[in-house]
Amino acid sequence: MTTRMNESKQQIIKDFNSRANYDNEFRYHFASFLVELAQLKLGQKVLDVATGTGIVAIAAAKIVGNAGSVLGVDISPGMLAQARRKVEIEKLQNIELIEADADNLNFDDNSFDVIFCSAAIVYLTDILASLRQWYCFLKPGGIVAFSCFADTAHTASILFREKAQQFGITVDNPNEPLGTPEKCQALLQQAGFQKIEVVTQQFGFYFKDAETAWNAHANNVYGYQVCQLPPDKLAQLKAEYMAEIHALSPEQGFGHDVNSLFVFARKS
Repeated sequence: MTTRMNESKQQIIKDFNSRANYDNEFRYHFASFLVELAQLKLGQKVLDVATGTGIVAIAAAKIVGNAGSVLGVDISPGMLAQARRKVEIEKLQNIELIEADADNLNFDDNSFDVIFCSAAIVYLTDILASLRQWYCFLKPGGIVAFSCFADTAHTASILFREKAQQFGITVDNPNEPLGTPEKCQALLQQAGFQKIEVVTQQFGFYFKDAETAWNAHANNVYGYQVCQLPPDKLAQLKAEYMAEIHALSPEQGFGHDVNSLFVFARKS
């Protein structure tokens, strides 16, 4: 693993371990929409990649029942600790949660009926390689179901990247690899999948707290580089970013576009 890859993974773990308030209405709504569209059935075996706090895994477990099973994997022990508490509260017996790097999974071929990855596929080092691996893990006729964001989504993130660039910091757009239905379809076809369907949905909202927007971007894996600026430059960048957020905010708040893609494909 290269130094840059290792640094990225360590930042991902640090970022998600620190998210004590990860669960919110948006994330439940977003994850529930993916599970609903997948049309799970009683008795199915499900793999939830990058399960986080288990929102998808728990929803899936309630549908497949004790005749089925759900395996959730995540690289963040902090996220998994929250997921385990929720599973215990729900008294679910058909979920197993394991700490694992989604880039290095090792399951038998033809093991799962459905593989989920909610809003996390962009964190994978090689998306095509992972899709090919998932194809092997799925039973014949099995479904892969993942969600991602359009490459034009997250207005506050776009502004953050533009401001960072003015200070000499290039922040990658995490939505770029899968940011259109065409890109999603092309990768899935290369991985061998058929019957590909992409459902688009707008999950945009308004927010008034510029400080929250700043913290969300400056402390995650796609923006933490700005913290390497000298303190005076960092303070200037933050002030300019927040000033633009406020300037673009009408009475109802800052309009935050969250155009989303829900992607489904079947193993032949």
